[in-house]
Amino acid sequence: MPSDSKRSQQRTPVSTILTPLERSRMDAAAQGLCDALHRESLDEVLSDLRQQKASLVLISVTRYGSQSSSRVAAMVREFPRIPAVALLTETQNWTPHATLALGQLGIRTLVDARLPTGWQTLRNLLASQNSNDLLRSALVQISLDLPAVSKDCWRFFELLFDSSPKISTVRQLARHLNILPSTLMSRFFRAKLPAPKRYLSLARLIRAARLFENPGLSVARVANHLDYSSPQSFGRHVRTVMKMSPVKFRSTFDGQGMLQYFRTELVLPYVDTLSTFRPAAAYPGWIPKIQPVGSTNSEEL
Repeated sequence: MPSDSKRSQQRTPVSTILTPLERSRMDAAAQGLCDALHRESLDEVLSDLRQQKASLVLISVTRYGSQSSSRVAAMVREFPRIPAVALLTETQNWTPHATLALGQLGIRTLVDARLPTGWQTLRNLLASQNSNDLLRSALVQISLDLPAVSKDCWRFFELLFDSSPKISTVRQLARHLNILPSTLMSRFFRAKLPAPKRYLSLARLIRAARLFENPGLSVARVANHLDYSSPQSFGRHVRTVMKMSPVKFRSTFDGQGMLQYFRTELVLPYVDTLSTFRPAAAYPGWIPKIQPVGSTNSEEL
């Protein structure tokens, strides 16, 4: 992997049910690592998860008694890929029972913050949550597949996996690479590589497969999160690219399985070509450069 890859630190969005004191202590301890969404009920937490607003849940053992056990169970059942963590900050007569109950409902991680080291444990957990994201692991895997990849080509894969789902067309991809869409497509064609649209399509479906690992997310919510115009548009995309329905796709591929499919289809058969491929190499000076996204002079492609 190129040593100068751009790695901006991302904050983990965390939906919490905490006491007021725990909220303030968490905000101080996890500063810079998370964006806390402090909630009063599990219904609000479930809403966060269904709307893809949170990638981790933090529940106070102290507050557990005021929540519905069935809602905790539903949260764990519907969103198994989103870590749920219990936070223990004080000991009361009912604390052992509440802690055991949370474990029985499926919450397997407990942060004991009665000691100062507990808050460091929470920081480490949040940092780990950032680095363990499937899309980041995809880049790690591809870097192993292509150890001699050029900076140019690595930037292409970064845009596929290390950015928001908003890059969904070849035009947007070309804009970020600062070349014309026709030039990008032509370079892939001349190198006898699959079309860049194919790379984009399968990368988006890796995200979709990862989201589908959570039974609480419907096809409509996944389609909306990935910026498809409608669930029907998402369904057509899955049928065109994978030759199966979204329901079949959901039952066939998880995130890791789809990542392996991506590698098998688009990386491993072309290792030699990709290692020397430069999709965004310098081009003749008489071609006007595309203005960066957000520039007041940029022209929408």
